[in-house]
Order: sequence, then structure tokens, then C-alpha cells
Amino acid sequence: MWTIHRRPGLLPAASAPLPPDYPPVRRREILGWASYDFASSSYTTVIVTVVFSVYFVEVVHQGQPGGYALWSAILAASQLLVVLLSPVLGALGDVTARKKVFLGALALVCALATAGLGFTGPGTVLLAVVLLFIANVAFSLGDNFCASFLPEISTHDNVGRISAYGWAFGYCGGLLSLIGALVLIRGLPEDGVRASFFMAGLFFVLAVLPTLLLLRERARPLPLAASAAIAASFGRLRQTWGELRQHRALAIFLLAFFFYIAGLSAVFAFAAIVASSRYGFSQIEIIAVFAALQISAALGALAFGWWQDRVGARPVLLASLLGWILVSLAVAFFESKPAFWVIACAAGLVMGSTQSASRAVVSLLTPQGRSGEFFGFWGLAGKLAAVVGPLVFGLVAELLSLPMAALANALFFVLGLVILLAFVPWPASTTTGRRSAAVAGSDP
Repeated sequence: MWTIHRRPGLLPAASAPLPPDYPPVRRREILGWASYDFASSSYTTVIVTVVFSVYFVEVVHQGQPGGYALWSAILAASQLLVVLLSPVLGALGDVTARKKVFLGALALVCALATAGLGFTGPGTVLLAVVLLFIANVAFSLGDNFCASFLPEISTHDNVGRISAYGWAFGYCGGLLSLIGALVLIRGLPEDGVRASFFMAGLFFVLAVLPTLLLLRERARPLPLAASAAIAASFGRLRQTWGELRQHRALAIFLLAFFFYIAGLSAVFAFAAIVASSRYGFSQIEIIAVFAALQISAALGALAFGWWQDRVGARPVLLASLLGWILVSLAVAFFESKPAFWVIACAAGLVMGSTQSASRAVVSLLTPQGRSGEFFGFWGLAGKLAAVVGPLVFGLVAELLSLPMAALANALFFVLGLVILLAFVPWPASTTTGRRSAAVAGSDP
């Protein structure tokens, strides 16, 4: 059991205070929280990254010119809507204390839209666009709400490990969903690919049940009617925006986060397309190489999470961004299949550390009682980056080539690295490892 000791003096007057009998965090609740990453990885892995991305370009769009640009445009447009909704829904979740309700509803919508992609085929471009748009909006908003629970279930001393557990568990979910897709594709040569989309939706619904059963909603709602709660959400949003400028470390970090997540978003959106178009991998070979990537990503998330709690988030992030720069350059200059296997496994190692450390840093810099709002801005930065990164990659690939798109993508990681090195005023808790008696019981 972990007893949460909150930072004093950070709860603003506008927030609902935490109750005196604030319940301790138990191991099963950590499991429930991490289960959302496990469940949602079926969507990100099977749909966005590995199977449907290639299926959309080569089957739905029938390999016609403009496939790269259209794929990136769908993802960008859906993220634009998320950019508009994230801070408001985050504030509303805090005011009403219904973050878990939002999380469950969004998971169901994403799962249904994901399963619906099984009805797509050659020429069904409009259906694919609509369903992918809905699924991506629901996933991205749900991801924000999942992240907003992290400050409630962690301390400064274990936030890196708990965040890493979520990512590592997520990569395990991605691996299992890929194995399921591989079994269906090999067993049903004609319909296996479309069956894998049904499987991903069902996987999401079943795997998210532990989150809904075990994760606790600790916040107390403010005594407001629905209309007043929405008005209060906008008021708190304006207040948070004003306060964000006062939290200089968090504001500059979010700028760096925007750039390097733009690069990472492009990797997620185009990795399988690059494997197919540039390296000549078949669909089954793509699943195999990305299964290896999931394993290396899970190991990377755990190893770097352990490292982060001992040396701080700054060196972990700097090391991961250097790794991404090298990966991007390797994609641009090496074209053999063995080279891509090495590149994919190296990308997996730094993938887990980049995401886990970023979420942990935001948690450490978030004022108490405002997690929904501040993680809403974290989501806004990430979702806006998910508009820019894939769009730039897709346009450069369409107009020039995939190697040139990889070089352009490397610039996003360079910009993020420069900002982290030169401009972020890192608090002590993010630059050095911290271990104290704040956590009762054994380490998570």
C-alpha cells in the first residue's frame, strides 16, 4: 500500500478541497489505472501504427496518389477538435468530479468506432475517414483523463515508476493485440485484416473493465448545477491559463514537449507505412517487427522509469531525445530490412522513456486539485503536436520522399532537446533522484 502525502500550500481556493479521509492508494488501484493503457494500446497499435495505417493507404485508398497526405490529414483534423475540447473537458471533470465517467464513456466510443473499421474495404474512403476521426478523438480525450489520475495515485518518489508501469503495461497490451491480429491474418487470409479491427475494439472493451472497477474518483464535486458547472469550467480554464504563465517551468516544458511529441506523433502515424513502402515489409512481417518493438518499449519504460526515480527526469528525457534523433537519421540513410529491425528495437527503448518521463514531469509540476485542468493543457500541447507532426511528415513524404520526411522529423526532436537544455528551469525534484519516507510500505 502507498500512502499519498500531498504537497502543502498548492491547493487554490477555487478548487474543491480533498476530504480529510482521503483514501490511501492500494496496489490494485495502480493496476486498474495501468489497465487503461493496456486496453487503449489495442487501438493505437493495431489501428494507428501497425495494421490499419497500411490497410488505409494500400487497400481503402487503393494505393492512389495522395494517400500519405489524406492519412495525416485525418489524424490532424481529429486532433484539432481534441485541442479545442481538452482543457474544457478537463476542467469540467474536475468541477463535477466525474473524470472516471468521462474516461469510461470515451473508451466505449473509441472501441465501437475501432470495431466499425472492420466494415471498411476498397474504395470505402468516407466510411474509414469518419470512423477513424471518431475513434481518434475519443482515444485522445480519454488519454487525457487517464493521465489526470496520475497525481492522485503517486508521490514525488514513485511517480516515475508508476507512470512507467502504465506505459509498460500498455506495450504489453499492444503486444497481445498484435499477436491476436497475427493469428487472425494468418488464419483468415481473405478477411483476417478486417477481423483484426473487430478484435481490437473488443479487446479495448474487455481490457478497460479493471480501470472502471478498481480506479477511484477521489475528488469531491462542487455544489453546482450542470450549467453552472460548465460556466465554472470556463472560469477555471481562464484562471488556469493565467496561472500557467506563472508556472514558468511547466510552460516552457510544454513548449519543448510540443516539438518532440510532434516528431513522436509522426513516428506513430507513419512507422508501418515506412516499413511497407520504404523497406518492403509484408503485413505479417510488419506485425512481427512491431511485436519486437512492443517488447523493447516495455523494457525501456521500466528501465528508464527506474532510472528516472534515481537521477531525475531531465537526463532521462535528454537521453531519449538523442536516441530519437539517431533513429530518424537511421531511417533516412539506411534501407535494408535488417537495419529496420535494429531501428525499430532502438525506437522502442526510447519510446517508453520519452512518454513516461513526460507524463511524470507534468504530474510533478501540477498544483494539487487541478490535475484535470493542467493535464488538459498537457493534452492540448500533445494533441496540437499530433496535428503538426504527422501533417508535416505526410506532406514532405508526398512532395519529396520518405527519407526526406524522416530528416524533417528529426528537426522536431532537435528543437525539443535544445529547449530542454537551454530554457527549462528544472525544479530539484525533476533533476535529481529523490527517495524519502513519504511512501509507506514497500516501493511500487
